[in-house]
This record gives sequence, C-alpha cells and structure tokens, in this order.
Amino acid sequence: MDHVLIVDDDIALVELLSEYLASEGLAVTRAHDGRTGVERALADAPDIVVLDVMMPGSDGISALRELRARSDLPVLMLTAKGDDVDRIVGLELGADDYVPKPCTPRELLARIRAILRRHRAREAGHHRDEPMTGGPFRLWPSQRRATVQDQPLALTGAEFGILERLVGTPGEVVSKSELSEKGLGRPLARYDRSVDVHISSIRQKIPTRPDGSSWIQTVRGQGYLLVTG
Repeated sequence: MDHVLIVDDDIALVELLSEYLASEGLAVTRAHDGRTGVERALADAPDIVVLDVMMPGSDGISALRELRARSDLPVLMLTAKGDDVDRIVGLELGADDYVPKPCTPRELLARIRAILRRHRAREAGHHRDEPMTGGPFRLWPSQRRATVQDQPLALTGAEFGILERLVGTPGEVVSKSELSEKGLGRPLARYDRSVDVHISSIRQKIPTRPDGSSWIQTVRGQGYLLVTG
C-alpha cells in the first residue's frame, strides 16, 4: 500500500482528498503546516509528499527547501492556479511535479501514480548493470545514479528522467512533449514550462563544454538535444 503524506492548512480539502485517496487503496497521513510536514516526512518516510505552497508560518517553499536538503522523497506541489512563480521556484528547488489548485481528487491521484511509477521505474532501472553513456554523462538507472565528467551529479527524480531520455539518444533532438511523457510521466500541457525549468536546473549543475556552451542544446521550436563532442 502506497503511503501519501498531505501537507496543507485547508483542513476541509485535506479531509476530502484523504477520503478519496484512501478509497483508492492509499494510506494517507496529514499535516497542516510546513514544519510539521517536514518532521513527519523525515520520520515516517512516506512514498510521496503532497505539499501545498501557501501555508501560514513555514510555507511549502520553505518546507520543500528543507526537505530537499535532507531527503530525496518524491514531492508533488499544490500551487495556486496561474501562479507561475511558485511553480517554477518549486521545480527549481527539486519538486517532482505540481498540480494547480483547485484540483479534483482524481487528477491528484493520477499525478501521484505517475510520479510513483517514474520513481520506481528508475529504482528498477530496467535491470541494467552497465551504465548509459552520452557526452560527459554516465547514468546507472538501477541506482538512480549519475556522473558528469566522472564526478557525482545530484539530480531530482524528474531531472534524472529527463537526462536519461537525452542520454539515451545523444545527438538527436527530443521534443518537449516526449521529455514530459518519458521524463515526467505525463503529457505536456499547454503553456507548461516544467521541462524547461528542469533543463535549466540540470544545466546549472553541470560544467560547460570547452567552448563555453552547454552540453544540452536548445533547438528552437523542436526541443533539446545532448551534444556528443
């Protein structure tokens, strides 16, 4: 049974979501502020944390920052509809995905299951022992481990999924739609910048090529590609 921790100060909403998720076979625990949410996440080690951005006291962004400093648990953010700033900040800090509020319980469940499938697929790693290689990268999907120029590379689950897709086809353009499907486990929505934000975060974590350009190139109107040389 998958264990979900919901952190949101809207008690009525948490009750509604908890009842629905429980009816679908998930175990649910709750917290109503960021501080308590972080404590329970670290103590209970749920399979996924659903974290609201707007909360009094320690808000979701602060909680995410603290949680990411101490854990790689999958995190799904709940953000205000149309608030791109919170979404982008959450993704940059290591959230796996977001759902804009108000959301339906069914949509939330679908996103939770997509993240868990992606997370477990990486842990299983297709039972490969040999690393994937491309450009300066080596990836071990079975361990969710990556290096760049033989140095450890710390990635979130979403970042790993996107980089895995690029490393799998070095030198070829991969569309944002495919990166969203394969890397994030969901279709690319209109005006969705999640893939761009994750790519930007990966670029910030890796060295540049000798000429100062990025190993991950943008192909305008088409997608991204991993440079091989």
